[in-house]
Amino acid sequence: MELEQLKGVGKASVEKLNQLGIHEVTDLLFHLPLRYEDKTRITDIADAQGFQYAQIEGFITKSYVTQGNRPILVVEVADDSSSIQLKFFNFYYSQKLKMKQDLRIRAYGEVRWGMQGKEIIHPEFELSPKSKLADSLTAIYPKTEGLSQKLIQKALIQSMALLSKGELQLSELLPAQWLSSQDLPTLEEALIQVHTPAPDTNLTALINNQHPGQQRLKVEEMLAHFLALHQVKSQAQSHPAPELPITAQQAKSLTDKLPFTLTGAQQRVVAEIHKDMAGQLPMQRLVQGDVGSGKTVVAAMAIQAALSHGKQSVMMAPTEILAEQHYLGLQEFFEPEHIAFLSGSIKGKARETVLEQIATTAQVVIGTHALFQQDVIYRDLALVVVDEQHRFGVHQRLALKQKGADKGEVPHNLIMTATPIPRTLAQVAYANLDISVIDELPPGRKAINTVLISNDKMPQLAERIIKACSAGEQAYWVCTLIEESENLRAKAAEDTYQELQDWFPDIKIGLVHGRLKGDEKKQIMAEFKANQIQLLVATTVIEVGVDVPNASLMVIDNAERLGLSQLHQLRGRVGRGNRQSHCVLMYQGPLSQNAQTRLQTMRNSNDGFEIARQDLKLRGPGEILGTQQKGSMAFRLSDPEKDAELFETARALADMMLKKHPENCKKLTQRWHRTGQELAKV
Repeated sequence: MELEQLKGVGKASVEKLNQLGIHEVTDLLFHLPLRYEDKTRITDIADAQGFQYAQIEGFITKSYVTQGNRPILVVEVADDSSSIQLKFFNFYYSQKLKMKQDLRIRAYGEVRWGMQGKEIIHPEFELSPKSKLADSLTAIYPKTEGLSQKLIQKALIQSMALLSKGELQLSELLPAQWLSSQDLPTLEEALIQVHTPAPDTNLTALINNQHPGQQRLKVEEMLAHFLALHQVKSQAQSHPAPELPITAQQAKSLTDKLPFTLTGAQQRVVAEIHKDMAGQLPMQRLVQGDVGSGKTVVAAMAIQAALSHGKQSVMMAPTEILAEQHYLGLQEFFEPEHIAFLSGSIKGKARETVLEQIATTAQVVIGTHALFQQDVIYRDLALVVVDEQHRFGVHQRLALKQKGADKGEVPHNLIMTATPIPRTLAQVAYANLDISVIDELPPGRKAINTVLISNDKMPQLAERIIKACSAGEQAYWVCTLIEESENLRAKAAEDTYQELQDWFPDIKIGLVHGRLKGDEKKQIMAEFKANQIQLLVATTVIEVGVDVPNASLMVIDNAERLGLSQLHQLRGRVGRGNRQSHCVLMYQGPLSQNAQTRLQTMRNSNDGFEIARQDLKLRGPGEILGTQQKGSMAFRLSDPEKDAELFETARALADMMLKKHPENCKKLTQRWHRTGQELAKV
């Protein structure tokens, strides 16, 4: 049924509703409330509790405008039990005239305690009220600019009326027997309970998203999510991949080159990867490991399996610095003349030479997003390794995978991330992938000592830096800036660079930021690695991938501006060698409660997974996974952490639906299209 058929919904409103993912009347039913207001009853003023919403009714005893810089319209209202002040900071002269003494008024809002007792700031109100009290709790919905709450509410009321009359059809897609076994309502019952909850509904359960109607809808939303990810996996495995078994001797030829022994976790993950690559189906594996756990070596072992069959591998990284780090690192394992490097900064004849190499002799290709551009032709691509995949868009990842699909086979796909993701969230977000975890750091690594100091303690910090550099150690100084502009970041880093040269005239200081040309960046990083630079001033471009074992001190300036994940990534740039390393988080007070929690978490823990759990609580799953803009983790009701048990139920239900009710699976993902159809594109 078309949205325009609803009373009060015109063309402009339809366009706004479309922005919310609402394209037909049925979609409205799945546009779920954010919260509820109770306008089903009148609360005596004496019983109205502070910091709670209430609807009161009484007579105006006095109204006046306060004098001062900001006039306030104050309306004093009394009932038989007590009195309260209604305050309006923005008001019209006509509104003041209407607030006459002895006139009856009904008002709704949050009750607070003011200087004169109870008050409500900017309440909703009705003079000489004639309207009936609401029959059910009033749902408040997500909206967008230009779309009023009242229009959405009226559209929903009409939609619910059509549903109850049978003029709007909704298929029950979950098995009745299963619903009964879980003591959950039907879909229609759940929608009625959620959109028009009865006055005696358990409001606490509704507010906490624990009402049976909400639980029913959560299960279906989660189910659609898992079914969509199953669809993604099925699509990925609908084409064969090259079978690339590797012998023990071939694997040993690579490990023999290592100056260390692989950890047990690395050996386990490598075995899982090699097993995948030996099969006919394309590998779809996520390897997550904390900073410094040795993911690059694991990737090299995967590349070795492809090389043993004469096939090409490609590794894509989100930044040029990280890509160059991989390029240098993999030269320790493979012949440099068989490794090609391509980034956006390589132009002209140099680029033509690299493209020729990729199309003919290159065995391993490393680079940035430049790797999937149209003119890049691969000879025989069999393995795609994507590092920090959440930094790439959906279409970028797909474009690279499709590069190897022109011979009837698709490449194996290995994703690596140093962003530890809590188990529950990983299972929800990456249900289409097999997950491996490198949960062991190389032996001998010492925990990084993390301290917090305020900006005014710079003299003490300066002594610590001079002492470290005099002892032959090296240090990072990371500049942060709220704005996303690369120009501003570079300027901030340059200013800091000048200041630090005044503080440390005898220390060789280098500067690296995003505006430097590739060759300049490469030169500075090479000098830092060779200990020709003692203190490196950098923006967060060094967040991932830089590996300088002699660097044992990191200062993060204005650390309160960064999220937990980014702070942990940056801290991981030190502690790469055998020395005791230190990370100094400098902050500018006063700190918000959120910032205090972040910095204390960093001081108390070096465990990436514990930090990720705290990050999830503070920021939510969408930001951690880099899916905030795509909406693929934008659950309407479900919370991967709070509803972990329910997610397990939905996962088991997905398996059962695929086996016994496959005809309903596609319908479910289409119904919850904001989750399902978005995920199906990944």
